[in-house]
Amino acid sequence: MFKVIQFLSKLLSSRASLFVIAAAVISFFCPSLFAWVKGNTQTVILGVIMLTMGLTLTPTDFKLLAKRPLDILIGMAAQFTIMPLVAFSLAWAFTKIPALAPYSTPITIGIVLVGCCPGGVSSNIMSFLCKGDVAYSVGMTCASTLMAPFLTPLLVLWLAGAKVDVDALGMFRQILIVTIIPIAVGFLLNLWLGRKEVFKKIQLCMPGVSVTCLACIVGGVVTTVHDPLVENGLLLFLFTFAIVFCHNCTGYLLGYLAGRLFKFSTAKKRTISIEVGMQNAGLATNLATTFFAATNPLAVVPCAISCAWHSISGTILANIFAANGKISD
Repeated sequence: MFKVIQFLSKLLSSRASLFVIAAAVISFFCPSLFAWVKGNTQTVILGVIMLTMGLTLTPTDFKLLAKRPLDILIGMAAQFTIMPLVAFSLAWAFTKIPALAPYSTPITIGIVLVGCCPGGVSSNIMSFLCKGDVAYSVGMTCASTLMAPFLTPLLVLWLAGAKVDVDALGMFRQILIVTIIPIAVGFLLNLWLGRKEVFKKIQLCMPGVSVTCLACIVGGVVTTVHDPLVENGLLLFLFTFAIVFCHNCTGYLLGYLAGRLFKFSTAKKRTISIEVGMQNAGLATNLATTFFAATNPLAVVPCAISCAWHSISGTILANIFAANGKISD
């Protein structure tokens, strides 16, 4: 039984982008299929994704924070400066277009929220696929996730505070519940049970669980924004996707250039590129739904599009890096 589940898990993780795209397309045409993914259910699903990440962590991974503090600090600083500022700049520029003026506030909130979130859950997998520095990737993900309860609310308040009343304390609690606690639980389980054969078998099933949960979140988000997208037409989707695309690709490029600036190895440059460009858009979606849905329901649209696109673009970039040949330095 475990072998079948492990096979399916491996299949799902290797075809994550296609699975997520399929969930998005299906939920758009059959929105009722994922209507149950909302509110507390969505929070629990996102927590499960974080739990699966925690199940892979060991004390060695956390020692990276002490052994390589400068490298990780550089990566985290790049992530929490480049992505929020690029998001705000893109939102400012795009919303100057007359057709987008009515959507200025929700688009700004949504894309800034994505930019202010920590690194994406799947960035470690992408770093592995592109022959990057996986240990460095884990260290950056841990550091940015640990700092997210403090930095994300503050950055959103700073960049979007003029447009909306941001509940920084509530956002802090939400990030704590959705990210830090599940990761901590997963880490402790791995610490206590990591040597047991049954637990090792369960760990091999976790990538498929994570991808399935991500697909459910994407499907639920698309269902949530289905009616607003239909009502506001194709124009809103195309312009929002353009912002998400530019934000994501600029993050990849500037992340790589940051690695060059600090003379990182090729493996580290690839890793910091992916870590900076791939945000935890699933968390952003959850926060947008929790804190902004009532006053700015369209704020979830950039988060939802980012949620699907980051997984797709991350896979594409990882394949491009991997096709570039072996790493010599």
